[in-house]
Amino acid sequence: MRFLKTVIAFAPLFVATLASAQERPRVMMVNYPLQYFAEQLLGDAAEVVMPVPADVDPSFWRPSISDISGIQSADLILLNGAGFATWVDRVSLPRSKLVNTSASIESQFIVTESITHSHGEGSEHSHEGLASYTWLDPSLAIAQAEAVAAAITRRDLAPAEDVESRLSALRSEFEALDAQAESALAHLTGVPMIATHPRYQYFARRYDLSIAALEWEAGMMPTDAEVADLQALVAASGARVLIWEAEPPAAAFEITAALGLQNVVFPTLAHGVDGRSLPQVYSDAIAAMSGIEAD
Repeated sequence: MRFLKTVIAFAPLFVATLASAQERPRVMMVNYPLQYFAEQLLGDAAEVVMPVPADVDPSFWRPSISDISGIQSADLILLNGAGFATWVDRVSLPRSKLVNTSASIESQFIVTESITHSHGEGSEHSHEGLASYTWLDPSLAIAQAEAVAAAITRRDLAPAEDVESRLSALRSEFEALDAQAESALAHLTGVPMIATHPRYQYFARRYDLSIAALEWEAGMMPTDAEVADLQALVAASGARVLIWEAEPPAAAFEITAALGLQNVVFPTLAHGVDGRSLPQVYSDAIAAMSGIEAD
């Protein structure tokens, strides 16, 4: 009887806790950097959901009807802007819940050339318009984090004083990354480089780097035709460095090294990598690039 009375006594507390968990606001976003910002700024105040499957490139993800329904029901939907995740323009999302995190930095967008191609068995798409990997410039990443913080505070999803304190920590984190990159990459100014995908425009501009681009599948073994294209680009540009978006098979490194290229892996972070945080991955990539020989 005493046990039953104890259960009854705690029942309202359990129901209240369950209701509180169910009522916790939900924030959704289109890429990992925005997920990282939201997680750092919200703490446990809201559920943060990145709906893109881990094995799909968020740049080209096409949500299903059920995916869209889940996104529509979120309390806050964070967009990257700059042409990232074009599916957003083709579906109906509640405007009151949308926040374009790059709206304040539109004057700094980089216009790209028209390049139409396909990934794997997917349909053709084009990179025409704007470079969209804005967060690879830490100063722009800070602006996006500030936009996320403002949206959280405006919707009262977390206490304003907590959000401001966490935003200050985020600023310091990315300012430190910026300082690290500026120092570590200074010797690479003017050194011709090639990237396996055209996603490093903001990074290159920030640190005065010269990076041409190919159209290779991330982490895949290049075909003979792709290697021939690389060889031609090396001959035309005098490039000595190849930046990989994701680590390929070891044999790929051997092929490109034989062309006189130094290989470095720099994940572009649209998705998280190996359970490491965005600053950790970025810092590791910068450290790897710092070891590149310029001469």
